[in-house]
Amino acid sequence: RSGGFGDAGYRHGEVVPIAPDNPSIVHNNQFCRPGNCDECIRVCREVQTVFDYWNPAVAQEIVCVNCGQCALVCPGRHGIPAIRERDETTLVFDALNSPDCHVVVQTAPATRVALGEEFGLPAGAWMAGQQVAALRALGFDSVLDTNFTADLTIMEEATEFLYRVNNTYPGKYPLPMFTSCCPGWVSFVEHFYPELIPNLSSCMSPQQMFGSLSKTYYAEQRGLDPKNIISVSIMPCTAKKYEAQRPEMDAASQYWDDQDVSRDVDVVLTTRELARMIKAKGIDFANLPAENYDSLMGEATGAGIIFGATGGVMEAALRTAYFTLTGDQPTGALLNYTPVRGLDGVKQASVTVTGVDINMVVVHELKNARAVCDRIMAGNPDNWHFIEFMACSGGCVSGGGQPRTAVPPTDAIRQARTDTLYAQDADAPLRSSHENPEILAIYESFLEKPCGDLSHRLLHTDYTNRGPVF
Repeated sequence: RSGGFGDAGYRHGEVVPIAPDNPSIVHNNQFCRPGNCDECIRVCREVQTVFDYWNPAVAQEIVCVNCGQCALVCPGRHGIPAIRERDETTLVFDALNSPDCHVVVQTAPATRVALGEEFGLPAGAWMAGQQVAALRALGFDSVLDTNFTADLTIMEEATEFLYRVNNTYPGKYPLPMFTSCCPGWVSFVEHFYPELIPNLSSCMSPQQMFGSLSKTYYAEQRGLDPKNIISVSIMPCTAKKYEAQRPEMDAASQYWDDQDVSRDVDVVLTTRELARMIKAKGIDFANLPAENYDSLMGEATGAGIIFGATGGVMEAALRTAYFTLTGDQPTGALLNYTPVRGLDGVKQASVTVTGVDINMVVVHELKNARAVCDRIMAGNPDNWHFIEFMACSGGCVSGGGQPRTAVPPTDAIRQARTDTLYAQDADAPLRSSHENPEILAIYESFLEKPCGDLSHRLLHTDYTNRGPVF
């Protein structure tokens, strides 16, 4: 562990500090590569701007945004990385083996374009159907899709954005609005830019929306006792482990007014952890026949699929915002909005819809987020309205829990995974979140309307100032 901070205290051959109780990542010193490696410190300091950007004399904890990029670049020894995700596969195997548990699983979009790499398939291989089949073979009671709640996030987020543009609730919703799907980014704001917390969308991430609904809406529709439901998510992201255990992520227990209802998301597994479970059970993943998601929270649109790539959330939101403002379905360039695509660290675009100018920015890697936040702190001279932030390079496709196909990861691998997501979006029969029939059904029968009272209880959250205390 590092014994000093800043240029004066930093010593070569040491690693970024990881707290023993970090919920996302762990460090095992015996697998550190001998010599002056420094890869974890380099990515944490130069790419994510976390290490060396906080003062341990006043911080209340070891500052980590849980992004796991250190785990992706760690060369390790004998093929074993010294930094890796905190393994929770035993918890899931125990739940699957319990006759008292109804185990529901959700899968994030970026996992299905990377999981195949753990089984010798090329980067970007589309393995959604095989992933569903493998999860059923492992014994999950219901296999559902995070893309469903990605679509739901867009409905809530687009509505919230229009509230801000129209100043519907003066003083409550400032511009620019920041996306809140990425927990590494959210933690970064809470630690380094707490003054900008009001700019964060109050929407939970798709993972947490799914967890909340799995123990409320899903439980009611299936006639299940929510206390017996174990909600598992398969994520490309180590920060999702941290997000799931945040104290405020217990909307279902609040809904039922029953503390015996467990957390909205009980266990988060990375893509790598799921691969280990599949291998442990001897499942021939690459040759599995493709299967479909279960119904009820299992249907999604192309807009949900592209959440896994940098720019995808922005593009998905633009499609539904356009429909909300005009009543017309987006077509042409709005369905393939290339200005927000690609691996450039900061991308800017502007559209005018019914006389409303929307100035958008898409950011990935936290060093770029820091630069954009500094511009906003200086008075937002660029008049930005809506900003998508993702902590990891390329977005979720290169999350800290993704396969270590190349160490360090390459843009070629990121691009291959991204290209597949956009190809699947282009081929999807429905490409905008507001077209999803299951989304329309959940509002009609349960939530009533985006940003309504029940939606706020189950799908929205608050944030915490985690800045240093002097």
